[in-house]
Amino acid sequence: MLFPMELNLAKISIPDSSLVIRNTIKNLIFDFGGVICNIDVESTKRAFRDLGLKISDSGTSITDSMELFDDLETGVITPKQFRDELRKFFVNPVTDEQLDTAWNKLLLDIPEERIRLLEALRKNYRIFLLSNSNEIHYRKFLEDFRKKYGYTDFDALFGKAYFSFCTGMKKPSPEIFRHVLQDSRLTASETLFIDDTLMHVEGARNAGIHGYHLDIDLGEQIQDLFIK
Repeated sequence: MLFPMELNLAKISIPDSSLVIRNTIKNLIFDFGGVICNIDVESTKRAFRDLGLKISDSGTSITDSMELFDDLETGVITPKQFRDELRKFFVNPVTDEQLDTAWNKLLLDIPEERIRLLEALRKNYRIFLLSNSNEIHYRKFLEDFRKKYGYTDFDALFGKAYFSFCTGMKKPSPEIFRHVLQDSRLTASETLFIDDTLMHVEGARNAGIHGYHLDIDLGEQIQDLFIK
């Protein structure tokens, strides 16, 4: 049985004292990677190196440059274009499957307790997902999500799921937060955004949304922010 969950204001209000006085949060927007799905970026870097990723004399590689990955995350380029461009940085020929497998290594598990928490939160709040992600990762974690939890897609759990490769915008730009507010008809002052990246939280605050930085480096998890 799922019991209704509520925000632990004593904890959430640390960076935003106004929440103590005005308990008006009706909407919750969650980041995905690091907040709902565990990730390990170093695993992908190691997998790329194992495939023969070229390292420059200065010790840098394509994984140190964000432009190609940003283009994929905002839908500027297709997965095929991404793979074809990425392939240029490897010593030996690599297949699409090898690249996708290495690229997806950073995606770990989606813990069941987090999904059960989200299911409980729907009793008291409208919940949404906002993720900087790309089509290759999306296909992988959606497949895992469907197999493990039986949902058809993320919109079946959330009021709506927003992914940067679909919107053409990404965090921390306030623009993407304003898009979510307008598209789902949310009031900024009644909305809380939770992300493990501080600059993304600051982007939400710049759009007038309450923000909480989940410090996963210190072991903090979204379960810690709610009480029965």
